[in-house]
Amino acid sequence: MKKVYMCIDLKTFFASVECSERKLDPFKTNLVVADPSRGKGALCLAITPKMKAIGIRNRCRIFEIPKEVEYITALPRMNLYMDYSAKIYEIYLRYVSEKDIHVYSIDECFIDMTSYLRLYNKKPKEFAQMLMNAVMEETNITATAGIGTNLYLAKIALDIISKHVPDNIGMLTEKTYQKYLWHHTPITDFWHVGIGTANRLAKLGIQDMYGITMCPEETLYKIFGINAEYIMDHAWGREPTTIAQIKAYAPSSNSISNSQVLFEDYSYQDALLVVKEMVELNTQRLVKHHLVTDRISLYIGYSRDDGEGASGGQMKLTVRTNSNRILIKEFIDLYHRKVAPNRLIRQIGISFCDVLDEYYESYDLFTNIDEIDEEKNLQLAIIEIKEKYGKNAIFKGMNKLEKATTIKRNTLVGGHNAN
Repeated sequence: MKKVYMCIDLKTFFASVECSERKLDPFKTNLVVADPSRGKGALCLAITPKMKAIGIRNRCRIFEIPKEVEYITALPRMNLYMDYSAKIYEIYLRYVSEKDIHVYSIDECFIDMTSYLRLYNKKPKEFAQMLMNAVMEETNITATAGIGTNLYLAKIALDIISKHVPDNIGMLTEKTYQKYLWHHTPITDFWHVGIGTANRLAKLGIQDMYGITMCPEETLYKIFGINAEYIMDHAWGREPTTIAQIKAYAPSSNSISNSQVLFEDYSYQDALLVVKEMVELNTQRLVKHHLVTDRISLYIGYSRDDGEGASGGQMKLTVRTNSNRILIKEFIDLYHRKVAPNRLIRQIGISFCDVLDEYYESYDLFTNIDEIDEEKNLQLAIIEIKEKYGKNAIFKGMNKLEKATTIKRNTLVGGHNAN
């Protein structure tokens, strides 16, 4: 049986949730989800369709909204958005099995509708409309959908076609994709084609998907490496991956990462304090799940007011560990070697790479194993207290310093207000 997929998206989700809570129509209301306390440069997480209709782009910054436009400002409430997302997921589960749903983000998911068309005796658009109506009736959230003969086409039907049809449901097959979208521009409208990819294609004189199909394969492999495979497949409207394969996928190696955009520009020394906090939090994740690492990575993004740019790097360790004492020491060394001491810092990211089961823990001859075991027991006790009484139930002295961020961020979800 030929597969039929749907990609369903909740329109301007955060803004629509805020309108739903206020009994407002997002198509008739100017509303912005943003935190003005972060300054005029704060990012708008979402704006209503009405604001988009007057030319304001989604995810703009507050200062980019024309002064003459009056609007409601809603502080981000991430817990509320997750509650709505969970409720809508439960609606989908009334109609399809969990094994046929792949959650792509908080407001978007893929559904393999193949077997359900006969079950409900509906055509693809009718099935999509049934789910969209159910979401609207119970949450007052408008959904849009894309339908395709593979996951890629379903996503493109959503991202490009659904915006230009009255019922907000786009449909594509390989044949209609090639007929109507081969010459569509800009090429960045297509899934997985970012600015970097577009610029490299432009150097080859390629501006659209048809241009990719005309380009010699060896040229694309030379520039994009293994990624040339999916670029060429997508240019033809092909995608062999199924939802079942996505659910069965197990990565060959894992990492544990943590990143944050700071509330303000930080000096070299103040940012190092935040790095230490982040390392400790990640280390507790290692200990909790009985994992160890032997490679670390650091990313530092500099302030826009200081020329932007970034620095950082990776370091291979001589041990495989989840010791906070060892990992903080190694990150401090990496920080001092890679970070410019006179620059203002606005973003920090850290990663523990090549994470393995604690069974593979290993140390050199100079490591005091008794101290490692004592530290691990202490970390387990801290984790137990936090799980029982909350993340801020126990903290270190450094977490109370003026530029520390852990206590504040423990009250946030996704870097934004939880409630």
